[in-house]
Amino acid sequence: MCLTLESDYAVRIIGCLAAENKRIDAKNISERTGVSLRFSLKILRKLVSAGLVRSYKGMQGGYELAKPPSEITMLDVIATVEGDYYLNRCREEEFVCTRGAKGCCCYQNVFNEISEMVTKKLASYTFGDLLCDDKAEPVPNSEQ
Repeated sequence: MCLTLESDYAVRIIGCLAAENKRIDAKNISERTGVSLRFSLKILRKLVSAGLVRSYKGMQGGYELAKPPSEITMLDVIATVEGDYYLNRCREEEFVCTRGAKGCCCYQNVFNEISEMVTKKLASYTFGDLLCDDKAEPVPNSEQ
């Protein structure tokens, strides 16, 4: 299972804005994250709508975080793009169990537990925690 590419890119965009710690235009965000300009703009609109990013128009326009990086979690960003995290569709309200179970079946209980664990873990990481030093030396691969 993988997150969508859009979620991956959204995380990278927020990470870029957190690392810059200043207003930056969409073209530079696109170049620094490796996300096409068109897709960056689509994601930035969602992040602005969610209140995670501010946008500014004009010559001095661009984007910046609407909150400090320490107040934005991985869950905030991923939920903005994906909605609530569910390991399995049986967590969705409109899902009808094909097993005819009333309430939670044995599988749903497991899926619920795992979904809650992932959600809590994503909520535990803020972009303040994740700021990377771009000048850091790469860690050598021990298998080489």
